Amino acid sequence: MAASSEIRVALLLLEGSILYDIGTVHTVFGPGRPGTARPETPYVLTLAAADPGPVTTAAGVVLHADAGLEVLQEADLVVVGGSTPPLVAAQRLALDALAAAHARGARVMSICTGAFALAHAGVLDGRRATTHWAYCEQLAAEFPTVDVDPGVLYLDDGDVLTSAGLAAGMDLCLHVVRGDLGADAATALARWNVVAPHRDGGQAQYIDHPVPAHEGGGLAGTRRWALERLHEPLTVEVLARHSHMSPRTFARRFVAETGEAPKRWLTTQRIHHARRLLESTDLPVEEVARRSGFGSAAALRVHFGRATATRPTTYRRAFRGVGGEVTPTA
Repeated sequence: MAASSEIRVALLLLEGSILYDIGTVHTVFGPGRPGTARPETPYVLTLAAADPGPVTTAAGVVLHADAGLEVLQEADLVVVGGSTPPLVAAQRLALDALAAAHARGARVMSICTGAFALAHAGVLDGRRATTHWAYCEQLAAEFPTVDVDPGVLYLDDGDVLTSAGLAAGMDLCLHVVRGDLGADAATALARWNVVAPHRDGGQAQYIDHPVPAHEGGGLAGTRRWALERLHEPLTVEVLARHSHMSPRTFARRFVAETGEAPKRWLTTQRIHHARRLLESTDLPVEEVARRSGFGSAAALRVHFGRATATRPTTYRRAFRGVGGEVTPTA
């Protein structure tokens, strides 16, 4: 893991919050259950509300907020889960505290319709944001200064992060962990929660055309096979051959299952592997490029820059700068 000091996370509970999103945040940033092998992290999670005590969720389940809004002024990250949009605007104290936390430099993040809380707090003005696809039109209509993108799983705008609904909230939480603590920590948490370790934020929110049942099993086996061979010159033709399909059929099936074209998926996985090598080894950039399948340092720099807005060497220095331990690898 890249950091050992505490990272304070405040989960803001609003009346009408979505229970699923609260559970997602708690699963990633909260403490492990006693007696389990869940990976330890430096996150310290506090449930906060305008008034400490009981908060009624949209499902009617009552949760207990441990603290009041003063916690937001000490948090490194403030998270708002999905909420019931018509109830948000009236919760002004919570919205003002959210705006103040962002103004002093805290990262703020929403899951699903939690974007409405960020918008009411003025945090999304002039920014690109997303929410559950079914609410994107409403968000755009109510807040015309927000650039609402309905076609992505999540968006990271540095100090403001937003996601689509349900499972996309887990994707964004793991994305935050990856940025804070490194790829290994995010992968370990994903494995514990039995979810995919990484889905690119630019992936579509939903897939219109599911795989027809008569076309046989899925392509998970081929994806696993490819992940073990990222250093090889994989092409759509090679992957299709492994799946015993024509390239055209394979590409169509792949998009239907993942929402991404095979080439884009491969590039994402290679970037993920390159980040892990940069974080955990002293390998030269040229060797990182070779092992992650980019072939040359120049190619790695191009793709890495597009994905992370930084250079591999800069990324490595920044990662070590927050306490990352690097193990030499032959």
